[in-house]
Amino acid sequence: MPSWNADQYLKFDRERTQPARDLLTRIEIETPGRVIDLGCGPGNSTELLAARWPEGKLSGLDNSRAMIDAARRDHPETRWPNIGWLLGDIAGWARDPDGVFDVVYSNAALQWVPDHSALYPALFGRVAPGGALAVQVPANLGAPAHAAMRSLAASDPWRSLLPPGGVREWFVHDAGFYYDRLAKTATQVDLWETEYLHVLDGPAAIVEWYKGTGLRPFLDALPSAEHRDGFLEEYLALITRAYPVRQDGRVLFPFRRLFLVAYR
Repeated sequence: MPSWNADQYLKFDRERTQPARDLLTRIEIETPGRVIDLGCGPGNSTELLAARWPEGKLSGLDNSRAMIDAARRDHPETRWPNIGWLLGDIAGWARDPDGVFDVVYSNAALQWVPDHSALYPALFGRVAPGGALAVQVPANLGAPAHAAMRSLAASDPWRSLLPPGGVREWFVHDAGFYYDRLAKTATQVDLWETEYLHVLDGPAAIVEWYKGTGLRPFLDALPSAEHRDGFLEEYLALITRAYPVRQDGRVLFPFRRLFLVAYR
C-alpha cells in the first residue's frame, strides 16, 4: 500500500475540505500577494485559496509525489494559472530563508511533522509583515478510532509484525502550547476548536477514512498485503463496537479539530 493515495484521500473530499473552508474564512487578509499551502495534498484546499485570492500568486507544497501529481492533474495551468505545485518537505521549507509569504496556510498536515516547538516559530518566520500563519490540525488523538489502532497494534500477533518501538503516529499539542510559541512575536493569535459530526455510511466507511490518513503508518509497516487485510478486518470489528449504527444504517463520526491564525 503506497504511503499516500490521492484517490483514497478524496473519497471523503467534502468532509475533508470543510475545515479548510472554515479556516480560510477566518483569515482577515484581503489581497495577499504570495500564498503557500503547506501539505496541499491533491490540491482541494489550494483550490479554495485560489478562488478567494485569484490575483495572488499561489504555491501548493507536498512531500508526496502521488499527491502533487494528482494536484497537477486536477488543476491544470490552463484553468488555474496562478497556482504552482512544489514537491518538498514542510520542515525543510520552514528553514529556508528564501522569501516571505503574505499567507502561510496549512490544512491537516502539520500533525505529521515533528518538533512543533521549533516548527511553528520557523513557519511564522516566513510570514511577511501584515501577513498570517493559518493552521488546522486534528485534535482527536484520544478518540475511539485512534485508541483502537493502538490497542490492535499492541496485541498479538500484530506487535511482533510491527517495529519494536511502535509506528510513528501523528501528534498535536493543546492550544496553549501553540499560543505560547507564537504570542511573543505575533500581533494577534486566534485559536478555536470545532468538533465535526460527520455522517458516514457505516463502520466500514470509518475504516476507509483512516486508510487515507491515520492508519497509514500501521499499514505501511506491515510486511504484506495479506497482513494489511487481516489488520483492517480486526480494526473494522473494533470500530463496529465503538461507533453504533443509527436507525438508518449510518454512523455519526465525531472529529475534533484545532485551528489557529497568527498575524505578524
